[in-house]
Amino acid sequence: MNMRVYAIAALCTIAGATAAMAQKSSHVAALEPYTAPSNQAAAPETYSYLPDGTALRLSPDGRSIVKHDIRTGKDGDMLLDLGHTRETTIADMDGYTISPNGEQILLWRESRPIYRRSFEARYYVYEVRSRLLRPLSAEHAFVQSPVFSPDSRAVAFVADNNIYIKKLDYNTEVAVTTDGVRNKVINGVPDWTYEEEFTTTCSMAWAPDALTLSYLRYDEGDVPLYNFPLYEGTCDARTQYALYPGTYSYKYPVAGAVNSRVSLHSYDVETRKIKDIAIKAPDIEYIPRIGYGDTPERLVVATLNRDQNRLEIFAVNPKSTVAKSIYVEESKAWIMPETYEQLHLGPKSMVVMSSASGFSQLYEYSYTGSRMRELTSGNADVTAYYGADAKGTHYYQVAAPSPLDRTVCAVDVKGKVQTLSPSAGTSSAQFTPAMDMAVLSHSTVSCPPVYTLMSAAGKTLRTIEDNAAYAAAHASAPVKEFFQMTSDGHTLNGYVIKPARMQQGKKYPVIMSQYSGPGSQSVLNRWTYDWEQYYATQGYVVVCVDGRGTGGRGREFSDVVYKRLGHYETIDQIAAARYAASLPYADASRIGIYGWSYGGYEALMCASADGAPYAAAVAVAPVTDWRYYDTVYAERYMLTPQQNAEGYRASAPLSRASRLNCPLLMMSGTADDNVHLFNTMQYVSALQSHGILCDMFLFPNMNHSINGCNARAVVYAKMLEFFNAKLK
Repeated sequence: MNMRVYAIAALCTIAGATAAMAQKSSHVAALEPYTAPSNQAAAPETYSYLPDGTALRLSPDGRSIVKHDIRTGKDGDMLLDLGHTRETTIADMDGYTISPNGEQILLWRESRPIYRRSFEARYYVYEVRSRLLRPLSAEHAFVQSPVFSPDSRAVAFVADNNIYIKKLDYNTEVAVTTDGVRNKVINGVPDWTYEEEFTTTCSMAWAPDALTLSYLRYDEGDVPLYNFPLYEGTCDARTQYALYPGTYSYKYPVAGAVNSRVSLHSYDVETRKIKDIAIKAPDIEYIPRIGYGDTPERLVVATLNRDQNRLEIFAVNPKSTVAKSIYVEESKAWIMPETYEQLHLGPKSMVVMSSASGFSQLYEYSYTGSRMRELTSGNADVTAYYGADAKGTHYYQVAAPSPLDRTVCAVDVKGKVQTLSPSAGTSSAQFTPAMDMAVLSHSTVSCPPVYTLMSAAGKTLRTIEDNAAYAAAHASAPVKEFFQMTSDGHTLNGYVIKPARMQQGKKYPVIMSQYSGPGSQSVLNRWTYDWEQYYATQGYVVVCVDGRGTGGRGREFSDVVYKRLGHYETIDQIAAARYAASLPYADASRIGIYGWSYGGYEALMCASADGAPYAAAVAVAPVTDWRYYDTVYAERYMLTPQQNAEGYRASAPLSRASRLNCPLLMMSGTADDNVHLFNTMQYVSALQSHGILCDMFLFPNMNHSINGCNARAVVYAKMLEFFNAKLK
């Protein structure tokens, strides 16, 4: 190499390093208090309970489980002390589960994530009376999704894609299945798509008499294999890839591709026989939920067709394998995921959250399929169901008094509704098993969360955490101000965060923040403290508007996007940008748009729309063509590419890359198993083909969330640097 060129290159490198250091000191470090976990207010732990109702909590050092009086907030005796166990000694635990009879504790440590929700870990069984601690499995060091039997005498778990049962009385282990093979057959736990899109991590259910274990089997042999590289990196360095990258491979069905073939089975614990259960109904593609009803002869199985516009629930006898349909719901668009995700199987009946009326409401059904009660009604969406007490009073959360709020309510056997939480703001509840008390969380845009213990009648018993110090420390933080605007004749909800220390008559640059995905909601009356507040201190106006397709406003508002994602969302976001431009303190010539995941997708759609008023765009982990995304999500809203070819073409930022009309920054994690880096690479390739430039920043080995090792602060620091260059 020419020495002169080498010297110049060295100087450039040093200068670049110096600039990077300066950037970190001024933005990365400054953003850290605005990103998780530093930006989080204090919150009480989620308690576990003994059968007698005694609350339990894990000590901060992970070495003991302590009895806790939630009425007084005082700790009592230790239920487990890792310093005084017999046979096995471990240093600490990550978490625990109490057996139904309260006499055993299943605890785990050394957790290793699998996908977004799932993990495997070293599990141990602790006997409370004898203080005996033993590994759950003698054959498998790491296991997944263990489940106690109802009689507490056995634990079913998964290891290496097979199901095993540990019989605690005899300390023996039995293999239920033997055909599990990575990337071919999975027993008892879901594949990637089921976990991600049906929000489940376990596909096993014990019968109430503990004599039958029912489970789902996933044959993913024909599902296409997806591969992406792994690097050594410096955040949790993978030293095995120090010189050559590794490869991660897993089954991921893109829209229109072959799904796992899911099948239902039951295992007889006494005879060790497996029965295959074939539900004789047409068009069953998915089984998102299984669980037992009131008797061992009633396995409740929720099924969906591939188009996900027909839900049918069956009551199945695992011994005779006879299945009876007990509930059917059809939609002109898609079945709301909450319908099966929040299906509640009680001791005498089941509660279904259905949006068939146009708004999500709760209905009680018998296990023979008869509707017993319409629990809720009206023009406000029920957003969570908590359960029912012995008197038949049901507890739930609803998007009221406005779609921006979340209120905890109760409805008694006579249909009388009682509001249990403040009516303005966002409230949620964690009830005790007896449903006689709950830990209530409440916050607003201007007040951090306060946690109180309340009775089932809504009476405050004590304050658990008022976050007074946190509130005082953030008292001067920029506050969201709500507004309404119209787009295409529709009223939309939004908020604005004004720059700190605004000067009269000065015009400020604007950043449009949005997610926009179906059923999502960003404009809520709740406390958040994030990058938006930091950007306000840097002289930006931040505006967010929930366009059509988002949640909390009923099916008519959400269903308009069916089969044409990105169309109405883009119309509404451009209208929102023009509304922002009309604000007296906003500079109409300096408007940027940002989004992550679906929001990144929508940022690209907006940045390539004709006449869009954006001066810059940032897309983090964006989908660039729904043909690249998974079957369940993409087809729920778009059907398959074979059914809706034009819809897929029109909804793809990739097909309109040549129309990109503002500077663009794209950021992605290279190990994103959800929205693959492939999306970004294909989009950048299309830009190159059209001679269009963009900026790109990659995060080695990071997944869809891009967190750890200050990565989240780096995301927002890089975005701020980009917007500073383009909007200031």
